[in-house]
Amino acid sequence: MDIHNIGGGVSVDDVVKAHMADLRVQSKYDVSYLRYWVDEDRGKIFCLAEAPSAEAAHAVHREAHGLVADEIYQVQEGS
Repeated sequence: MDIHNIGGGVSVDDVVKAHMADLRVQSKYDVSYLRYWVDEDRGKIFCLAEAPSAEAAHAVHREAHGLVADEIYQVQEGS
């Protein structure tokens, strides 16, 4: 799970475009971006991905659109 902090807020439309760019690049790094959540007013984006490493997930964002995550966490799903 990664977290992006975008000063001044962010629009869902812009996040959709960035996510689509991630999907075009992700296979190059053996990454699969699964879901994302957006808090437009606070400028927060949360991305869930399966990746071999944090560096691979970071590389997808960097190449796809340049909006690299401020934080990356390895998480496990619970019920």
